[in-house]
Amino acid sequence: MRYLYTTLIYLLRPGVLGLVLWRGLRNRAYWEGLGERFGLGPSAGSPSLWVHAVSLGEVTAAAPLVRALRARYPQIPLILTTATPTGRARARALFGTSVSVRFLPYDTPGSVRRFLARARPRIGIVMETELWPNLFRQCLRQGIPMMLASARLSSKSVERYRRFSGVFSGIVARTLVAAQTAEDAERFVAIGADRAKTRIVGNVKFDVALDAAAMDRGRQLRASHWGGRPVWIAGSTHAGEEDQVLDAHAEVLVDVPQALLLLVPRHPERFQAVADLIGRRGLRFERRSSGNPVRADCQVLLADTVGELTALYAAVDVAFVGGSLVPIGGHNLLEPAAVGLPVLTGPYQSNAKEIARQLLLDGAALQVDDAQELAQILKQLFADAERRERVGACGRHVIEANRGSVARLMEWLEPLVGDLSRRE
Repeated sequence: MRYLYTTLIYLLRPGVLGLVLWRGLRNRAYWEGLGERFGLGPSAGSPSLWVHAVSLGEVTAAAPLVRALRARYPQIPLILTTATPTGRARARALFGTSVSVRFLPYDTPGSVRRFLARARPRIGIVMETELWPNLFRQCLRQGIPMMLASARLSSKSVERYRRFSGVFSGIVARTLVAAQTAEDAERFVAIGADRAKTRIVGNVKFDVALDAAAMDRGRQLRASHWGGRPVWIAGSTHAGEEDQVLDAHAEVLVDVPQALLLLVPRHPERFQAVADLIGRRGLRFERRSSGNPVRADCQVLLADTVGELTALYAAVDVAFVGGSLVPIGGHNLLEPAAVGLPVLTGPYQSNAKEIARQLLLDGAALQVDDAQELAQILKQLFADAERRERVGACGRHVIEANRGSVARLMEWLEPLVGDLSRRE
């Protein structure tokens, strides 16, 4: 089974690389670091700590853990791998040169060996659930402990992993599992995790730390660009979702003609397509990348920039989080909640079902099922500042009540890193 898996990865690699090169025609960031996808890249110089966060959302979630590791082990190089250009850009914006940011290699034996020879990790910490068989197997073979941090697993995924147990069971049994919930822990045990190596640590996303500089930029942006206008944001939207968001905004404008929408597509390569869509709708819009002040008659500001989402959240009255009106599974609801905003989400919440459930139950988020409901809730919130404040305060309370996952992770990691340090 492992041989078949590796053969399949080799067969798929040219197609995956071709897709990366094709996407690079629209977004040159895809062409950066191509060698890293084959395990090439700079040497760590000395044994390192390695954290993997697949994309933008996971990088943002990993930020508190990365900062805790930097503070606790400033003498040890820290490498952060990601799989997407947006994740790479976000990591560099968050950590600058204090962390070595690179792409995770393709899961072929040669690429994995080259990566490990250069990165020299003492331990591998993988955010949520990314089980790459060749990568994990080679790490464990070299005595590198592997941990799934803030790990989650759906009931559907349990059946998939069981179906391919010949590929995954051996590595899962030897991996440390820091699960988000008791249900997640039991699901990992069901696919072969060692109960003695499985703990419930919570979700690191609740340890969100807002960037003070970004918050200041947001407040300045609001004061200098749109002042007292009612403003909402649709963050991390996807194809098919912008149509619904613009439908809702058109309806809001009937009753609230001064309303402004900040539209933030999830993927930079779609910026032009979304600009074309807004233009076809006949809405007056501007691009954030122009840097110009927003005109009084502007109805939509297209945020065609990367790394500004926190600042934009700090500049608005209400936040809708995308990937939830289309079957993507939703994105990070906690960042706008931490800012103190009323958070709106569609019905598709599988990527963070427990977080969505908790925010909805505590009145910190509101669910809308379509454009019409989105418009209706927006008009209600724009008309009721006290309600906006009350819902936003609920979000802050939920976050404060659930903090502590990073501290529990560090408590587990410290003896492991210490033991490894003493061996060298």
